[in-house]
Amino acid sequence: MASGPQTGSPAPDFTLPGGVLAGESFARADYRLSTARGRAVVLAFYPGDNTAVCTKQLCSYSSGLETFDGLDADVWGISPQGVDSHESFARTHGLRMPLLADEGRETARAYGVAAPGIGVRRAVFLIGPDGILRWKHVALLGATFQSLDTLAGQLSGIKAA
Repeated sequence: MASGPQTGSPAPDFTLPGGVLAGESFARADYRLSTARGRAVVLAFYPGDNTAVCTKQLCSYSSGLETFDGLDADVWGISPQGVDSHESFARTHGLRMPLLADEGRETARAYGVAAPGIGVRRAVFLIGPDGILRWKHVALLGATFQSLDTLAGQLSGIKAA
């Protein structure tokens, strides 16, 4: 597994298809990291839609979106499933953050989280409003995830810097 970007270095830019649940509609669009400059971005790589730990993780982040917004941060979920799968996942669980489809795992490889067998390691990258990687956590096993409180604390440090 590649190590991916190091803290303090520019985050690899990417463009991925995805969508976000907005009321009753699922708005599909292409998401490009560089267009998010000016706000922090939490990139939450997860192995799969509708799996136990991934569902718990993304439901936690979705229910905490006001916390992230208060810290001038957006949350983007990224996994290898397609946009249709993401739409079903978002509708089933009421997920309110964009879910992006990295079907070829190019973005996962750029971030050093592509993994044989499971596809993608559970990982979180905090990108500052300037596009610089400020913090990351890559899980070895992926049975747990970084909590909303942990991420909010890290984002508070980025905002204060």
